[in-house]
Amino acid sequence: MRRQWQLGLSLTLLGGIGMAGPVLAAEAEPKPEQARQTVKALMDELSGELEAAMASGGPAEAIDVCVERAPEITARLSREKGWRVTRVSDQVRDPLLGMPDAWEQRTLAQFRARHSDGESLKGMSRGEVVSEPNGDYYRYMQAIPMQKVCTNCHGTEDELAPAARETLAERYPHDEGTGYEVGDLRGAFSIKQPLE
Repeated sequence: MRRQWQLGLSLTLLGGIGMAGPVLAAEAEPKPEQARQTVKALMDELSGELEAAMASGGPAEAIDVCVERAPEITARLSREKGWRVTRVSDQVRDPLLGMPDAWEQRTLAQFRARHSDGESLKGMSRGEVVSEPNGDYYRYMQAIPMQKVCTNCHGTEDELAPAARETLAERYPHDEGTGYEVGDLRGAFSIKQPLE
């Protein structure tokens, strides 16, 4: 029975089923389509705010969006869904936010291996049910590919905008979130959905 359910989950992940509606409590079965839609909502909102900040104040203002607005957006989505919604990377900018757990670390490593084998990072994702000491969870991650505009704040030393370099030194004294090139795996959006 569990194998049939897992096969159904795999087919659902591949099928691109639309979102059935918001979930405010734990689900008896994982909702991969809702996880994908939640990541899309997070990407759209965060991208919109970052683009507006870049247009009005450049990289330094975009960093403010990441410092202030990104945690607010992920916290709001987490409350609305009853899930943990976040962004993770193995080169964290802020050690208090975005540090991947063991499952997320393995998934980031798998994303890199898949990318090395020629798979595009765009839309790359992974979802599965994971049993943990506190219960069962549906875990979902979607890759964040490094784009040209991101080099202003996450690029190599010669690509960082001067204003960004100063702001990063002030805001993130232990920053490891630089040195990326366009096309690299920057990190991932991550969802942890409790199951009943």
